[in-house]
Amino acid sequence: MISKNIDQEIKQAMLAKDQVKLRGLRAIKAAILLAKTEKGGAEDLAEDAEIKILQKLVKQRKESADIYKSQGREDLLQVEQEEIDVISQYLPKQLERAEIEEIIQNIITQTGATSVKDMGKVMGLANKELAGKAEGKLIGEIVKSRLS
Repeated sequence: MISKNIDQEIKQAMLAKDQVKLRGLRAIKAAILLAKTEKGGAEDLAEDAEIKILQKLVKQRKESADIYKSQGREDLLQVEQEEIDVISQYLPKQLERAEIEEIIQNIITQTGATSVKDMGKVMGLANKELAGKAEGKLIGEIVKSRLS
């Protein structure tokens, strides 16, 4: 579980005076603690729930980085990119586009999907199978292109 390793990693980053890593780890810890304390939150989160939290953190930082890039704020862009790098270390390896396309094609074949009307069914299975291994936006893009 990711949350169990984070405290130890934070201590090591503090001792090493690695501010970049420390900032990213603290963001992870804060997000996980928030999820645990939310109404109806579990004391211990399942690993897939932790992965979803980390994906959300990366997505938020990518969106911020895009904004900073468009505004020419290289200083803030660098901070976001550093945090993305730290958080991404705790996510499963992202699949290549070709691997994702192959998995989606198998799902389309299994379900017998033929048109965009079947997109919801394919997306549900694809998101379940590719959870943590691919971005939802990319999955949707591939499914839509295959069913069009």
